[in-house]
Amino acid sequence: MSFRKEIKLKLSQKKLPEFIELIYNKGATELYPKRKISSLYFDNIMKQSHHDSEEGTIPRKKIRIRSYPNEIKRKYLFEKKYSSAEGRFKKSKKISNNYYKQIINNGYFDKMYGILKPILHVEYSREYFLYNNFRITVDQNIKYKVFNKKIVKYDLNPIIEIKFNKKLNEDNIINLFTNKLTRFSKYSNAVNALKL
Repeated sequence: MSFRKEIKLKLSQKKLPEFIELIYNKGATELYPKRKISSLYFDNIMKQSHHDSEEGTIPRKKIRIRSYPNEIKRKYLFEKKYSSAEGRFKKSKKISNNYYKQIINNGYFDKMYGILKPILHVEYSREYFLYNNFRITVDQNIKYKVFNKKIVKYDLNPIIEIKFNKKLNEDNIINLFTNKLTRFSKYSNAVNALKL
């Protein structure tokens, strides 16, 4: 099991070109082509995963199905994101279309949260960069949508995520870019924005 650390920054749209120029000047390179991401989040009737995220409770986890809508043959990844005192890690496995439909229709049982149902979609475009031993992602055009409804909200502010091995010095990484950190969860922000 490989733990990692994450630093999140929320920028204004007008500050993004300055940030991209900064990381290129520092020697960052593009890691993957830009792509669209869609995540369908699950939670129980009490929205416990959301509340744990808001409170910073550990251990906690988020459960979602991730896909890439612009791929010719769409595939689904069932993911569990864990947060603990040691750091964060993610388990991800490809699932069949039939299993995807089964979870959508019947829900999913989780040992921590009980019966989970699909709550909402989060969609955005992501750019990937590599700098030294850590990865930087830039998420833009973030859209929140209630599952099976036409209720939609948009977040125009880009989210920067800096992901690195927990052995690296977090303070040095922070000082490379900014001293302004943001606790940000797309799922929890979506729940709040959609007033669920």
